[in-house]
Amino acid sequence: MKYGILGDIHGNLEALDAVLEEMDQNGVEKHISVGDLVGYGANPCEVIKRIHEIGATVVAGNHDFAAVEKLNIDFFNTYARESALWTRKTLSDSDKEFIRGLKLVEQEENFTVVHSTLYSPELFEYIQTSYDAHLAFEQQTSALAFMGHSHVPVNFFKRKNVSFNMETEVPVDDSIRTMVNVGSIGQPRDENPDSVCCIYDSEEKTIRITRTRYDVEKAARKIVNAGLPEILAERLKYGR
Repeated sequence: MKYGILGDIHGNLEALDAVLEEMDQNGVEKHISVGDLVGYGANPCEVIKRIHEIGATVVAGNHDFAAVEKLNIDFFNTYARESALWTRKTLSDSDKEFIRGLKLVEQEENFTVVHSTLYSPELFEYIQTSYDAHLAFEQQTSALAFMGHSHVPVNFFKRKNVSFNMETEVPVDDSIRTMVNVGSIGQPRDENPDSVCCIYDSEEKTIRITRTRYDVEKAARKIVNAGLPEILAERLKYGR
């Protein structure tokens, strides 16, 4: 089966639609979201509607839970906090009910999905070191896992020791624990403004990560017109 793994969308409908079109052209049969459907972007309701339309499996991200008051936003930076408060006012009751019902971890037939880490998913910590990855691998019961949160695509491997790379073609070997951060659809932060598109082929045992262009200017204008902080629009243009 071909899975489309959706990295942090963050209310960016233009980016999501561009990635879904590419996934459709590549024969994706099932969609999986690693969370953060909302936050930062101007179309949280429309993104959730699209997620329902494609029947995606979704895990909760920190900005999702922040939008329904299941996460304390006092530690958010100023712009993230403003965005969370705006999103709370914008979401419908049914949108909020959907988000409140999301799990932190989902187990598919042959892989695991989490937003942040498997060793403390409720804390939404980052995997920034080999030791962080080691702790996550200790809790990983499947050979393969997908995550997001950092907005930077990177691959971790556990053989005797933990290693990582940033390759865009990743072979899946059941004898090697593999953890793939699929980056971000709606707000890349690796200095490339193009959305990240991740497709996992479970039959071919390959993961392919590509970049998809979308109408960044339109998404940015929507952010400004919605009254959200302008920096959230500007950073889209530079992938930061």
